[in-house]
Amino acid sequence: MQRINAAEVAPEAYHAVLGLEKYVRANVEHTVLELVKLRASMLNGCTFCVDMHSRDALSAGESSRRLFAVAAWREAPFFDERERTALALTDAVTRLGEHGVPDDVWDAAAKVWSEKELADLVMAIATINVWNRIAVTTRTQPPLEV
Repeated sequence: MQRINAAEVAPEAYHAVLGLEKYVRANVEHTVLELVKLRASMLNGCTFCVDMHSRDALSAGESSRRLFAVAAWREAPFFDERERTALALTDAVTRLGEHGVPDDVWDAAAKVWSEKELADLVMAIATINVWNRIAVTTRTQPPLEV
């Protein structure tokens, strides 16, 4: 059962996060954005976001094979270099450890993404992590019927 509805209880905070969401939607390639959102949501165990972003990606034409493979993306042959570096960066930022994002992960991404694209990608990863933490903490559940 959902603990609280953050959008109702703290609408100004919710709208601030929504502002970040609108920014990343406008500035990160849609396919990459959905892969990043799905991967971070899987890592964070956010059922609501895994459900929402997999449905969003499917409705936008993404293949189910690629979406299922996000869980094991390192071994999957379905992702190009930019997608792989975005997924690696998502893993590193989402699982941010004591030493931060490793240089090899950052350097690989910097080879295929411009500085602006990297900044936007970091914002996208940070934003989905905020949404995940809100949904997991408040126990927001996906709809049973869609």
